[in-house]
Amino acid sequence: MDLNADLGEGFGRWELTDDVALLRVVTSANVACGFHAGDPITLRRVCAAAAARGVRIGAQVSYRDLAGFGRREMDVPEDELAAETAYQIGALQVFARAAGSEVRYVKPHGALYHRAGRDVAQARAVVAGARLAGVDALLCRAGSELDRAARAAGMKTIGECFADRAYQDDGGLVPRGRPGALLDRASAVAQAVDLAVHGEVTTIDGARIRIEASSICVHGDGPEALATGEAIRSTLENKGIKVEAFL
Repeated sequence: MDLNADLGEGFGRWELTDDVALLRVVTSANVACGFHAGDPITLRRVCAAAAARGVRIGAQVSYRDLAGFGRREMDVPEDELAAETAYQIGALQVFARAAGSEVRYVKPHGALYHRAGRDVAQARAVVAGARLAGVDALLCRAGSELDRAARAAGMKTIGECFADRAYQDDGGLVPRGRPGALLDRASAVAQAVDLAVHGEVTTIDGARIRIEASSICVHGDGPEALATGEAIRSTLENKGIKVEAFL
C-alpha cells in the first residue's frame, strides 16, 4: 500500500506543511505547483528532499486560486484548464529533473479533484494537460469521471482513499464544513487499516462501502499530520502490510 501526502503547500514566508518530516513517512509526495500554493524555491526544496529519500514525486495541480487555497470551484474552459494543468506539471518537472527524479503522476487538488471526479469535460481537460506534459499516470478516486477519462486515454490510474476524512454513502468525502468530516488521529489510523486490509470503510452514517485503492492519503495541512502519518505507517507495517510507492 502506498502512502501519499500533499506537500510544498507554502508560499513566501508562509509555511503550512512540515515537508521534510513528512517525507520520512510517505512514499509518494503530491507537490503543490503554484496555483493554490507553492513557490519556486519551495518546489525546488521539496523535489530535492523527495528525490534524496526515494519518494515518488507527483504534480498536485489546481484551479488558479491562490487566495482560496484551491478549494473554490471555478468554471474554466476545457482548453484553458488543459493548458494550465500542463503548465503546472512543467514547472514542477524542471525541479524534479534537477534533483535527479521525474514527475511520475498527477493528482488534482481540492475543488478540481472533486469537480473533475464528476464533470466529464473537466476530467478530459486534466487528462489532456497531463498527456501534454508527458505524464501518463493519474492518482484519483477509482470509478470517478477522472478515472474513466484517464483510462480511455490509455493512462495508468491509481485508486486513492483517505485516512483522515469521513466518507459519505456514495463514496464521496464528507464536505469539510460538516461536523465529523475530519477524523482525529485514532480514527484515521483505524480507517487506514480498514481500507488497507478490507478495502472497505464505514461511512459517517454507518454504512459499509467498498473503496478500491492502492494509495492512502494523509492530508499534510493538519496540526497532527505528521503524528497521524507516522502512526498509520507503523500500524500498517506492524500488521504485515508493506508500505511502498505504487510506481
